[in-house]
Amino acid sequence: MYTTEDIFEIGSKKEFEKLTLKIFRFQYDNNAVYQKFCQLLKKDKSNVKRLVDIPFLPIQFFKTHEITSNDLVAQTVFTSSGTTGMTTSRHLVTDLSYYEYSYSLAFKQFYGNIEDYVVLALLPSYLEREGSSLIYMVDDLIQQTNNPESGFYLNNYDELIQKLIRLDAEGQNVLLIGVTYALLDLIEIHQFQLKNTIIMETGGMKGRRKEMIREELHAVLCDGFGVPVIHSEYGMTELLSQAYSLGNGVFECPPWMHILIRDPEDALTLLPEGKTGGINVIDLANINSCSFIATQDLGKMVSNNAFEVLGRFDHSDIRGCNLMVV
Repeated sequence: MYTTEDIFEIGSKKEFEKLTLKIFRFQYDNNAVYQKFCQLLKKDKSNVKRLVDIPFLPIQFFKTHEITSNDLVAQTVFTSSGTTGMTTSRHLVTDLSYYEYSYSLAFKQFYGNIEDYVVLALLPSYLEREGSSLIYMVDDLIQQTNNPESGFYLNNYDELIQKLIRLDAEGQNVLLIGVTYALLDLIEIHQFQLKNTIIMETGGMKGRRKEMIREELHAVLCDGFGVPVIHSEYGMTELLSQAYSLGNGVFECPPWMHILIRDPEDALTLLPEGKTGGINVIDLANINSCSFIATQDLGKMVSNNAFEVLGRFDHSDIRGCNLMVV
């Protein structure tokens, strides 16, 4: 079994590739759903020798199957949001320490010491349901600040506005993490001029507003909060790691996470830098479920393991995801 030290102390690209291939073999042996998927693609331990050989499990399988690489009882089950009647994803997490290591170390890598911040969370649609991995992460980060000013906000916008203005004026480093539509609601109530605050959007209108392209959205948010750039977090129920954008929509991964771009017409063909296709994620923190996920997001690589998210497939665009019905 692989320890948190194995995964979160990767020091080079070579170490990452070596460990990734070991984890592929481990999950092939121990994850029945993933093994059957690989076999249908005629892939196994004998012919997967490089990262580009690894099959990526379509993310929809988290809606229809239990994706686990051990027989331990789940410590928690993270679930995706969805409208009434929609099938939601279920990520069975048998060891939460991998998730806790992942988001704590990634935050430190991109932002420094969590205790230097007040973390304010405006995540109403997530707070209003159970099973959100984002709420679990942000709640723990709030606790890690050891600052009584940190906390969640639901619909109490006036209180949040006053706190933001006061903390920013006092020179306190603030991270406001919010679901996109709620951040837009906030700046419709008050126009800010913030100097010491990072605004991080988690994406998604959740059916509350019309979707906007990133450039337009970030321009509106920059103007409303009075900040030069908008930060973003790229994560999902089916992953235990996050990529972060410190501005301009370019995301970077922590050392245990890697992005590949697949051809939208042929899921087994990978595309070079600059070409738009489906986002495949290697997330080694998913050691106990599946570390190789073909998402429904469209994106492109812009440099070594930095990428942009450009949109989502609609269902008619998905190729290579109907290989297995069990």
